[in-house]
Amino acid sequence: MGHYCDGRASLVVGSHQHIPTADAQILPGGTAYQTDAGACADYDSVIGMEKFAPVQRFVTKMNQGRFSPALGPATLCGVFVETNARGLATRIEPVRVGGRLKGTVPVL
Repeated sequence: MGHYCDGRASLVVGSHQHIPTADAQILPGGTAYQTDAGACADYDSVIGMEKFAPVQRFVTKMNQGRFSPALGPATLCGVFVETNARGLATRIEPVRVGGRLKGTVPVL
C-alpha cells in the first residue's frame, strides 16, 4: 500500500496492534511509511490482553470466554512526520513512550 500511495500521500502507517516495526522511512516519491506503529497498550501482555486466557486458547484450541485487558503500564506507540509545503514527507521518526519498550521521542 505504501508503494501504491507513494507521492500521493504524506503518510502510510499500519496499526495492526502488534509490535512497532523498525522500518520507518521516506519512500522515493516522498511518502513517509512504517509497516506497523505498534499498539498503545501494556506490552507485558498478549496483544494488550492478560496473558493466561489467550495463551490457553492457543494451546488448547478451546474458547474459554472473553479476554480481559492487561492492566500494567501502557506504552504509547506512533510516528512523528514532518512535511513540506507540497504535503510530502521530509522526516519520519518512531515514537514510543512509557511501559516496557525502549523509549524514543523525536527531537523537535
